Amino acid sequence: MTTTRIEKILDQVGSIAFPGIFDTLSARIAERCGFPMAFISGYSVAATAIGEPDMGLLTQTEMVDRARQICASVQIPIIVDADTGYGNPLNVYRTVNQLIAGGAAGCFLEDQVWPKKCGHLRGKQVIACSDYIDKIRAAVEARSGRDFFIVARTDALAVEGMNAALDRIFQAREAGADASFIEAPDSLEHLEEIGRQAPAPVVANMIEGGKTPVLDKNQLTKMGFQLILYPLSGLFAAARSIEFVYQKLRSDGTTSGEQDRLISFPEFNELIGVERKFALARRFGIESPE
Repeated sequence: MTTTRIEKILDQVGSIAFPGIFDTLSARIAERCGFPMAFISGYSVAATAIGEPDMGLLTQTEMVDRARQICASVQIPIIVDADTGYGNPLNVYRTVNQLIAGGAAGCFLEDQVWPKKCGHLRGKQVIACSDYIDKIRAAVEARSGRDFFIVARTDALAVEGMNAALDRIFQAREAGADASFIEAPDSLEHLEEIGRQAPAPVVANMIEGGKTPVLDKNQLTKMGFQLILYPLSGLFAAARSIEFVYQKLRSDGTTSGEQDRLISFPEFNELIGVERKFALARRFGIESPE
């Protein structure tokens, strides 16, 4: 079987803290900051693409389209939140193929009843374990040896307890999944048990203000986690910053005095590659040198 890009990164670093992204701009910023990989959060895409909560409202097509745009904009590998696969194993099979075609390096695949909910919201339900394993098997078969990293995520902890969640993860790994993710442990004790018992590599999902205690990379690595994801930090930071600047403009009629909160025009142009496009245009006689 092919060693995936994500596995190569883990082989190099052992464990990694990495961000959630939601559009091409946040992806480019993550890449510029030096992250070797990133994750497209379904929660963030639902918020930014359709202005809705992460409650099963985002469609497969919307998520795949966003993933394709993001993967084409950066060089680093991107893992995509594939929710439940958007249906039965046939839908999972199609979703994995479309994500691979769009350039994704992997996906999270979960066991909630559709329409799903953000793992840190109330009222979750999970499908039968056997049905979930069929979805994992479909994802593995669809991958067909290609460079695609499959993370088995279960939300069974909140519904059926730790033993059931661990059992689902063990079965999913036996079926060919590459990593383990038990969502929304609500105590240090639960985190420790997951890190100790779930087969590596193991995901820790750090949502500020969510159900799980937020720890740093070193603490979580010692507990046994390798993939330490901060899926919503960029979204939360962007929303707060935008709100502040807009409130300033609304109240004062200007943003004067807030330059330190804004990326400069030249710096932003460098981020999105303006000069590279001018150079390309000059090669084809579209733009004359100044």
